[in-house]
Amino acid sequence: MATNYVSCPNCHSQNPANFQTCTNCGTMLPISPMPMQPMPQYGAQKLPGADKKIAAGICGIVLGGLGIHKFVLGYQQEGIIMLSVYLVSIVIAMVTCGIGTPLVLVTTVIGIIEGIIYLTKSDEEFVQTYVLNKKPWF
Repeated sequence: MATNYVSCPNCHSQNPANFQTCTNCGTMLPISPMPMQPMPQYGAQKLPGADKKIAAGICGIVLGGLGIHKFVLGYQQEGIIMLSVYLVSIVIAMVTCGIGTPLVLVTTVIGIIEGIIYLTKSDEEFVQTYVLNKKPWF
């Protein structure tokens, strides 16, 4: 186990970190700093595309069946597919007097699951998966 040392401000001799006075000249030693966690840098550069994570996640949970979260991420084709399936399933549900209602739930559940997945990923993982690699589904 390595011992930490503190340099004396007066004579510059090395002293064990737990000593209060210099063993060479008797000068008070500075308090040994505790290991510090890196401070967050306010105003620092964020990952490009990480700002879409919250919007896409909330849209996926709240408006899941409509596919709005796909449009937020720039996936127009997938968004149109989800919106079309949702609207067709609404029409089928109305024509069948509610028997086709479970079809509406399919796209809604997909949107909710995707919204939860977006929000549970770290910013780095989200950007890598959905912005850079363009993974359109789940």
